[in-house]
Amino acid sequence: MDLDAVIFDWGGTLTRWHDVDFHAESLALTAAVTTAGHDPEVSRAALHEAGQVVWGRSRDHQQSATVGDLFEVAGLDHDPALLTAYRQFWEPHTYTDPEVRPLFERLRADGLRVGVLSNTIWPREWHVGFFERDGVYDLIDGDVYTSEIAWTKPSPHAFAAAMAAVGVADPARCVYVGDRLFDDVWGAQQAGMRAVHVPFSAIPGDQLGHTEGTPDGVVRALAELPEVLAHLCTSCFGIAQT
Repeated sequence: MDLDAVIFDWGGTLTRWHDVDFHAESLALTAAVTTAGHDPEVSRAALHEAGQVVWGRSRDHQQSATVGDLFEVAGLDHDPALLTAYRQFWEPHTYTDPEVRPLFERLRADGLRVGVLSNTIWPREWHVGFFERDGVYDLIDGDVYTSEIAWTKPSPHAFAAAMAAVGVADPARCVYVGDRLFDDVWGAQQAGMRAVHVPFSAIPGDQLGHTEGTPDGVVRALAELPEVLAHLCTSCFGIAQT
């Protein structure tokens, strides 16, 4: 198998996994609530429940959502300009793994296109801003965030959108790299791709899907990926066969 592209998940793959205080996350969201007379604790609880509903739709129906949908499900009005506290809450969890830039440089030097496909409710500009801050966005050939399409992983439509973004039509010539055995591994394989697992994330129980895929390869550091790709393809440009 020859390769044209390697497409990556974002959180827990291109970033290091972090445990998240979801109570604090919901509290940060309340700073954007504009519903008159709202009680912050009541709003926090409603937003937390809305988050579970939204991610449940993603898990069970591959239905995408935005930050605005959280407030709609919670029955609260909000001002997007007041999401600063929410974004600041997440900021420590957004930093790109230091191994990413040299990896992307290697892949592109070997003639491979680099893509990103992330299940996210955040707007594109947030993700692009994080990549630009960390000096890697110039090495990404195409990126898709599910907040801007109708589907989430593991829907094959989401993977097809990522392939289109990097200009590749044949899924057999793509490898997907991610930290989730349902969304990333099983989903990519159902779409016709090979899948490489990054196994360090502690996936919340309510985000686990109905199936766990068996990866075609496993890496315990992103720097190991070229060697794994060499075993998955017959001619990967400058990637030496072992």
